[in-house]
Amino acid sequence: MGKYGFKKIFSSIISYVLVAFLSAGLTLVGLQNFPHFLISSAQAEPIQTLTIPQNVAAIPNPNSVGNFVSAAVNRVGPAVVRIDTERTVSAKIPDPFFDDPFFRRFFGEGMPQFPQEYQQRGQGSGFIVDSSGIILTNSHVVKGADKVTVTLRDGRQFQGEVRGSDDPSDLAVVKINGNNLPVAPLGNSSEVQVGDWAIALGNPLGLDNTVTLGIVSTLNRPSSQVGIPDKRLDFIQTDAAINPGNSGGPLLNDRGEVIGINTAIRADGQGIGFAIPIDAAKRIQAALVRGEKIAHPYIGIRMASLTADMAKQLNSDPNSLMLIPEVNGVLVVQIIPNSPAANAGVRRGDVITEIDGQAITTAEQLQRLVEKSQIGQPLKITVRRGQKTEQLSVRPGQLDEEALR
Repeated sequence: MGKYGFKKIFSSIISYVLVAFLSAGLTLVGLQNFPHFLISSAQAEPIQTLTIPQNVAAIPNPNSVGNFVSAAVNRVGPAVVRIDTERTVSAKIPDPFFDDPFFRRFFGEGMPQFPQEYQQRGQGSGFIVDSSGIILTNSHVVKGADKVTVTLRDGRQFQGEVRGSDDPSDLAVVKINGNNLPVAPLGNSSEVQVGDWAIALGNPLGLDNTVTLGIVSTLNRPSSQVGIPDKRLDFIQTDAAINPGNSGGPLLNDRGEVIGINTAIRADGQGIGFAIPIDAAKRIQAALVRGEKIAHPYIGIRMASLTADMAKQLNSDPNSLMLIPEVNGVLVVQIIPNSPAANAGVRRGDVITEIDGQAITTAEQLQRLVEKSQIGQPLKITVRRGQKTEQLSVRPGQLDEEALR
C-alpha cells in the first residue's frame, strides 16, 4: 500500500469517529431536554380526568349480600299477615217452573231443592301496626265477613275481629288478641317521589310471603281514572306486581317503611298497581279502631271535566239532547235523587265553574274540594245554565250506601 492509500484510510477512520461522537452528543442533549418538553406541554394543555360527583348515590347491587330489598323485607315481613274470610251469601234464585202447582202434582216432594245460601271464601293481606294486634287492611277484603282468620308468617293463627271499616277510603282495621307482636314501621307518603323504589309484600293468588319490586310510577292518581269512581282516593301508582291477594298488604320504600296499602288492580293492565297513601290511613286509623263512622261529605252528582272546545263539539252533534254551555268547568251528567245537589236546585246539563270563589276546571278538583268541606256547611256554587250564570248554595251530606241509592 502506498503512502497515498494509507492517508486515505486514516482520513476515513477519523470521519467515522467524528460522526459517531457527534451522534452520541446529540442523543445526550435530546435526552436531557425531552423531559422538560413533556413538562412544558403538560402544563400548557392539562389532561382531563373523569371525576364522579360526590352527591351521586351508588346504584344498589341486586346480587350483593344484604341489599336494600332483603333488608326491607326482613324488617317488615314478620308483621305482614294473611287474611282469610268466610261470608254467608244469600242466593236469590227464582224457580217459577217448580213453583207451578201443575208440575208439583207430578214431582211431589221429590222436586229438586236449590240452596238459598252458600259460603263464600276470600283472601287478602294486611300488616300489624300495633303490637297489641291492630292490623290495617282494605275494606273490600273483610267486607261482610262472618269469620276472619289471620295467619302470621311464623305460622301462628288468630281469629280476627273487624273493628272498623270505611268503604269510600277502602280501609279497615282488624283486631287480634296478641302481645308483643311484630310491627311494621310507617313512613310518610307525603315524602314519596316519582321514581322512588317500591316494594310490595303480600299473599297474591294464595302464594304466601311474596315480594315484588318496582318504582313509584306516579302520584295522586284519582280513583275515577282507575275505574272506581265510588271511592275517595288519590293513589300511588307503581309498576311493582300487585295481584289478587295482595290487597291490604304494605307497599314499602327502600328503607323498609310502609308508604302505601296495596289495593286496586286493573284487570286489563300489566305493570300497573295502586296503593292507598299511608298518610290517608294514619288520619282515620284511630277512629276505625274505635268503630267510628268516617265523615265523607258529598253533594250527589255524577260529573265530567269539560272544556269549551269539548262543549262546542258536543253541541255540533245534531243528535245531542241538550245545548251545553261552551265554557271550562265540570259538567253535571246526573243528579242523585234527594241528594244535597238535587235539593239545592242543581240540574243535569249545568256546568260548575266555581266553588266558594275558586275556579273549577276538572272533576277531580271539584271532588277534592267537596271532600275537604264540612257536612252541613253551605258551599257557594257558581253554575252556567244555558246563557245564564246561577249562584246556588249546596249543603254537603254524609256519603254512605243509603245516600247513593
